[in-house]
Amino acid sequence: MSSPIPRGLRQVLQKSPSDIVILSSLRTPVTRAKKGGFKDAYPEELLAHVLRATLAANPNLDPALIDEVAIGSVLQELGGAKAGRMAQIHAGFPHSVPFHTINRQCSSGLAAITGVANAIRAGAISVGVGGGMESMTRNYGSRAIPTVLWPELKESPSQDARDCIMPMGITSENVASRYGISRADQDAFAAASHHKATAAQTAGLFDAEIVPVTTLSYDAENPDAPPKEITVTRDDGIRANISVEKMATLKPAFSPTGASTAGNSSQVSDGAAATLLMRRSTATELGLTSSIQGRWVATAVAGCAPDEMGVGPAVAIPKLLEQVGLDIADVGIWEINEAFASQALYSVRKLGIDEAKVNPKGGAIALGHPLGATGARQLATLLPELARTGQEVGVVSMCIGTGMGMAGMFVRE
Repeated sequence: MSSPIPRGLRQVLQKSPSDIVILSSLRTPVTRAKKGGFKDAYPEELLAHVLRATLAANPNLDPALIDEVAIGSVLQELGGAKAGRMAQIHAGFPHSVPFHTINRQCSSGLAAITGVANAIRAGAISVGVGGGMESMTRNYGSRAIPTVLWPELKESPSQDARDCIMPMGITSENVASRYGISRADQDAFAAASHHKATAAQTAGLFDAEIVPVTTLSYDAENPDAPPKEITVTRDDGIRANISVEKMATLKPAFSPTGASTAGNSSQVSDGAAATLLMRRSTATELGLTSSIQGRWVATAVAGCAPDEMGVGPAVAIPKLLEQVGLDIADVGIWEINEAFASQALYSVRKLGIDEAKVNPKGGAIALGHPLGATGARQLATLLPELARTGQEVGVVSMCIGTGMGMAGMFVRE
């Protein structure tokens, strides 16, 4: 006789007309900044491709019925709002569909999806798209850390306030030194991310979630040469031949005596992703129930000390689980962003999560971390894996610069 389903899990799995369901969750490939397939692409270009693909994946939905598009964006001027709105209309959305961008640093994509989901739950809208876009090729650098600040902040009596502009790599070193995350463990975790991603890519496990993108590529060594048209179909940061031994040869990237390297930290990347959500009753009215892939359950955000911002998942995930009445063991797959191996390992160990359930197709160390798009990318990766493995519940989580964590729960249909 099978064991009875715990009450909390039973409630989460129960279907209702008020559910916020997901009809598609798609992403572009994620490519290496300045070197990869999107080195000459624009963030709004990537967004246009994934929004167009969202409409194509849902041909029986009139785009005019979409009530809102929310896109996470971190580094672009004005958050890419004007360019993003242009891309949305260019992709085939009527101008009657409103658009906005949102910036909650590395969680911006999940924050955008959550905002749309909460608007549906509140009854403000019935159908919406949430996602993210980022070109770190074009915008990373001075836009990532402010160089001109209100002078009083630089001398604030609050150490936490001053630490909000601490370089992310130093926060990684803080986590490693304070919580005993060794260099060897970080390198092993990073190599495993590449190995899992290589296996998934070879097996075609990313194919269903990825939208091929045709773009222009310029020859950096011959700037006068005309651009070539290329079609990017695969993530290009995955290193099939990486080993723990090779990882161990890399020099520390942020502190001469540190343990965080270019190899065991997330890659600087370009990409975009988008998710279509609606109320279940709306999907029923429109005859779209057969297209439902999953549903959003809840999202939680929690704060932590800015100088160890990487512990964010370890504080956000318990808050989420308490909110929905579930335990760690009730979650089948965890997509925890690998901003740094140090913080991902700490969060997994602190919470007692089975590492076999974490990022089964690899994480940001192998796939890349296009800031504003990452949360939406994680969801696009999670849903097919839930379906493939027959797992019911998945969680997307990440740390957030300035000291926060975010976690969202999703259930397979």
